[in-house]
Amino acid sequence: MALYYDLPVFKDVYKLTLRLFEVTSNFPREYKFTLGQDMKRDSILLVRHIYRANKVREKTVYLEQFLDSFEVLKLELRLCKDMRLTTVKQQSEFALLMDGICKQVTAWRNSQK
Repeated sequence: MALYYDLPVFKDVYKLTLRLFEVTSNFPREYKFTLGQDMKRDSILLVRHIYRANKVREKTVYLEQFLDSFEVLKLELRLCKDMRLTTVKQQSEFALLMDGICKQVTAWRNSQK
């Protein structure tokens, strides 16, 4: 079993989390402590799901939880785009990163069946 922090998916989720922390620091005050805080919390939750999935024998439960939490974060990022809290460049960066993460986790989940 690999250490969770050596997994490519963990590295990508960590990169996403770090990027979210950077981007939300520039949100207007009105959104920084609501939507921004929720996005940061949700991204840390993704890291927790990766850790737990890597730790246990039955990974499917945690990978499903990851995918559920991931959908919430995708919705939050879409809200940011629609409210013009993030730039087009930031959105494209998030989209590429999230697409790769989703593919990795889905493949990991499917390999467990």
